[in-house]
This record gives sequence, C-alpha cells and structure tokens, in this order.
Amino acid sequence: MQTRLTEMLGIEHPVMLAGMGGVSYAELVAAVSDAGGLGTLGAATMGSDEMVAEMQAVRARTDKPFGVDLLAALPERMDEDIPRVVEAGAALFVAGLGVPRDVVRACHDGNVLVASMCGKVRHAVAAVEAGCDFVIAQGTEAGGHTGTVATMPLVPQIVDAVGDRVPVVAAGGIFDGRGLAAALALGAAGVWLGTRFIATPEARTVAGYKEALIRTPEDGTVVSRGFTGKTLRAVRNDWTQHIEEHPEELRPFPEQMMRAIEAGALHLGGDDATPVDPSKECYPAGQGVGAITALTPAGAIVREIVAEAEAIASRLAAFVPSGR
Repeated sequence: MQTRLTEMLGIEHPVMLAGMGGVSYAELVAAVSDAGGLGTLGAATMGSDEMVAEMQAVRARTDKPFGVDLLAALPERMDEDIPRVVEAGAALFVAGLGVPRDVVRACHDGNVLVASMCGKVRHAVAAVEAGCDFVIAQGTEAGGHTGTVATMPLVPQIVDAVGDRVPVVAAGGIFDGRGLAAALALGAAGVWLGTRFIATPEARTVAGYKEALIRTPEDGTVVSRGFTGKTLRAVRNDWTQHIEEHPEELRPFPEQMMRAIEAGALHLGGDDATPVDPSKECYPAGQGVGAITALTPAGAIVREIVAEAEAIASRLAAFVPSGR
C-alpha cells in the first residue's frame, strides 16, 4: 500500500506510531518500523542523554527508518537536542505544540524530515509555511494533547488547505484498517496511531495503564487541563473529576504539569515498577479505546491494519462501474 507518505519516508506501509511520551521507547518503535510502518520515539519525557540512548537502541534493533517527537513548546531543549536527532540517524522529527523555523532549517540541513501535529487548518498552513514536509491532522478523539475539532471534518479541510503541497496524515480515534481506509478516502496519505499501540507487549507504561485501556469504554475518556495545563484526553478518574469541579486550581503549562507530578498524578517516563495511584494517574487514551480488548504485538497490529484496509479497498472497487 504505497502513498505519498510511504514514498517520502521510504517505508512499506502508511502506518505511523505516535511519539507518545512515557510509552514510545526503543522496543515499541523498532517493532513498528520493522513491520514496515514508522515508529516514533516519544522524547518529550526523556532527558537528552536518554533520548540518544533510545535512538541508539532503536538502530540496534532495526535498520528501518524511525522518527523522534519532541514538544516545540519546550524551546530550551531544541538547540541541544536537534543536532543529536540528526547525528543519531533519525529520518523524521515531529514537533508538537508549534514549529520553530530554525528547527526546520536545522533538521533539513541534516537531511531529517519535519512533521507537525495540527489540530486546526491554520496550524497546518503555518506549519507548511514554516517548511514542514508533511502535517499530521489530529482530531479531538485522540489521546494525549489534543484540540477541539473532530477527525472526520478536520482531515479533509486540512487536505484542501495544504494537500496540494504536502502529504497529510490522519490522527485521532483511528485504531484499525477501517480507520486507515477512511483516512485515505478523506485524502490523507497515512495514519498516526497512539492508543492502539499502547496496548502492546512492547509498549512501556506505568502500572495499570494497559489494563485500564482494556476495561475503558469509548465514553470513558475526558479532555482535561489537569495534568499539564493544556487540553489532554485521558481515562477519566478522580483527579480529572476534581479539576473539573475546581477549575480555580488550574495553573498554566508547564506549572500545572509540575503540580500534577508533585501530587502523584503524572509519572513521566515511569515503567510498570513505578508505584502509581490509578485514581489519580494520567492514562492518556483516545476514544478508540473501547475497541481494545486485548494486548497484541505491535508488528501484528501494523500488518492487520494494512490487510484490513486493502480488503476494504478491494470491496469498494467492486462498486465502481466497469469501464471507469
């Protein structure tokens, strides 16, 4: 299944692993890339040295392309970390929460592609004008930091705005081959998946996260500022409920993030040995979470998504009148 995205990145399938902080480490990234998709390290929760070590660990596991995701809202890290991303051989840098032009130039000088997470049409236009090679149109159904516009209306509008210049990748609530097929029908060149890849043996998570995804229904998430100060979709719990009832306690980013960490509600980069309180802990998840019923290896997910999308494309082809 070749698209503008697969040609640009040199990958087999238009399926990308979201660069989720605290989850997307070397084992998961390499598994997705090795299966023909593109794995992306979630480096926002890593220190610089840890990020380099994880990139090296990815390269030790696979020779396939991979990406690195950092929050551009933390500009103090950019000057130090972008050269490291280039030196470690990443194929892609993904910027969340903004795209500084100097970062784009530095990546391009090192032959690294740049993509931007976009929740609005104007964000996509600004990203392309800044020099990004493609944009990821993320609907509000997505887990983690997210906007207010749904995936179905957002993707085609961004395609109409910038699709003649760069590929558009769809994100938000996508968890299987039906989502990939729908994204392609909307004009996207691929998909960016987060929540579905958390429920895998390869994902690194704090205790109880994967189990929470399996038991959470489609309406069990909420968009809250309580964890970072920015809108973030996660599994609803006592912490999100408290913040909803006491909005006067909210602080701006990153002050609110520090407050959540101190309160034991956010364990950035923790693992299953990290003690957490499930009634408080931040378990980011998208609205596709209700479809997750078991842990599945990441490579199998990539292959299943592509096979299902190809089967759907074949069925749809049957509806096309002969001669057209």
